[in-house]
Amino acid sequence: MTQRIMILSTDGFEQSELEQPKAALDDAGYQTVVVSLEAGQIRGFSDKEWGDPLNVDLTVDEASADDFDAIVLPGGQINPDILRMNDKAVQLVRDFNAAGKPVAAICHAPWMLVEAGVVQGRTVTSWPSVRTDLANAGANVIDSEVAIDENLITSRNPDDVPAFNAALIKQLNAQAEKNERSLENA
Repeated sequence: MTQRIMILSTDGFEQSELEQPKAALDDAGYQTVVVSLEAGQIRGFSDKEWGDPLNVDLTVDEASADDFDAIVLPGGQINPDILRMNDKAVQLVRDFNAAGKPVAAICHAPWMLVEAGVVQGRTVTSWPSVRTDLANAGANVIDSEVAIDENLITSRNPDDVPAFNAALIKQLNAQAEKNERSLENA
């Protein structure tokens, strides 16, 4: 069965931090589903200009962590700042984390991890201006292209997207193998 990956985003995402992980996941055989606050389309930023519109597949009201295998949180300064003000979006992050499913956040998106209360005692990285918020929430903050702490995968910026994608796909593959072994032993 194909693993379904939620990409939670709204207007103001960093174009490369949504499109490149989505393309990498699609190419690797995963089904990506764009979830946002409202139906229709969202737009990102690319080189300080509004980017191309992207179709929304589901709203946060229609989405449940139970129906997905992982969540990707693209950055951009505007996107996670808007999302962290939405209780349902924040709850989705909590639900994925509580289920031990991969939660992958890049750039400014770790603000969502702070808002969801899932970083205390965890090792993470982010865009430099978000690091104080992470540290104040009890995280062990490092400066690395990717930080992996159990199910949490974080990266700093668009330059880190290849490492971010590789870490997420590696974790998804490991999760799929574990699930297959569990089914065989059942």
